Amino acid sequence: MLIKYFRARWSIKLRQIEEYFVLMVLIGIYKGPICEAMALVLHATSNNKNATKALIAAEYSGVEVQRVKDFEMGVSNKTPEFVKMNPLGKVPVLETPDGPIFESNAIARYVTKLKADNPLYGSSLIDYAHIEQWMDFSATEVDANIARWLYPRLGLIPYVAPVEEASIAALKRSLGALNTHLASNTYLVGHSVTLADIVMGCNLFIGFRMIMTKSFTSEFPHVERYFWTIVNQPNFKKIIGEVKQAESVLPISSKKPQAKESSQPKAKEEPKKEEPKPQVEEEAPKPKPKNPLDLLPPSKMILDDWKRLYSNTKSNFREVAVKGFWDMYDPEGYSLWFCDYKYNDENTVSFVTLNKVGGFLQRMDLARKYAFGKMLIIGSEGPYKVKGLWLFRGKEIPKFIMDEVYDMELYDWKEVDINDEEQKERASQMIEDCEPFEGEPLLDAKCFK
Repeated sequence: MLIKYFRARWSIKLRQIEEYFVLMVLIGIYKGPICEAMALVLHATSNNKNATKALIAAEYSGVEVQRVKDFEMGVSNKTPEFVKMNPLGKVPVLETPDGPIFESNAIARYVTKLKADNPLYGSSLIDYAHIEQWMDFSATEVDANIARWLYPRLGLIPYVAPVEEASIAALKRSLGALNTHLASNTYLVGHSVTLADIVMGCNLFIGFRMIMTKSFTSEFPHVERYFWTIVNQPNFKKIIGEVKQAESVLPISSKKPQAKESSQPKAKEEPKKEEPKPQVEEEAPKPKPKNPLDLLPPSKMILDDWKRLYSNTKSNFREVAVKGFWDMYDPEGYSLWFCDYKYNDENTVSFVTLNKVGGFLQRMDLARKYAFGKMLIIGSEGPYKVKGLWLFRGKEIPKFIMDEVYDMELYDWKEVDINDEEQKERASQMIEDCEPFEGEPLLDAKCFK
């Protein structure tokens, strides 16, 4: 085509070529197609997971995106031409007829919007909002935490053990929320792939491939099912190929992150005379801050003793275990709480409801040293009621649990008044898995101990 010839022969900019050919068309000199001037050019390496978002969106949308061949990080992205498109020198960058675009989600949005009424953006305003919601969640809650775990092990940023521990905990919390949503949804929004799934799939892809082993992801079965469903879609496989999950966590890299070079030339330094170093006493490592619950006055109730009694009582449970609980219970050192799920009308499917409660108990693992709980799923058919009884160290629900376990906000919490015989009997029935409970059969009862 003539446009390719002009670009190759005289290095004319894309916008100049468009304007030139539009002028020729208007005055009738040139009557051929000018569509090739509209080509979209993606600047990124072949293995860049952020670039795959736009390429997969293009496959779904029927939009042609050309990837720059032989793009080399540290070289191609340092040229004046590239820096003019993105001053930070980061990839990917999409070159369009109207100017360059950087930031991968913005590029994917642009490619998607090129197709009118694209189903990748849903069929209603609320679909659009939910798609944007999950794209933001994917960036801030999933991708960011995977990066904080992965990049230090690749040697890209310094490795700090407490930071890694916090990153993994934050990632588990995010995947737990995602797992709960996917328990009753095949895709993030609606009943087919949307741009939210493309972005989430690409962000999970790097985690599954590089650092999230089967033993890690098995805690989130609905996320696993979702991920393998997404990456095996034909339009995904065309871009990313076959995906294999990491078999082990990457070892910590011995490579130190490279310091940024200053643009100023370094002055020659005169050799310094070595001075004797003053002897400084090394500070002892600071002890890890204790959980506030460990600083409470000792309690006559030993939680592990109660848990053993509960687990080992096989017969005459009411007389042995339940009576034993009230004999041990210390209202000065512990508090007892009823919880009722706020959205029981949504619990229409039995296995989804059971998974919801199971996920809650998994996320409560950080409280195992300080808590005991019983969760009852009540009813013979949906909607099922979810109710619980929880014993916590201290005279209130621990703040770190309220802060870290997002499910806590999904329940109404009421402290048990042990001086009220009716409430005390209700608590006893929940410990015992009494059936029927409040006149209804039990679908299941789960214990946290």
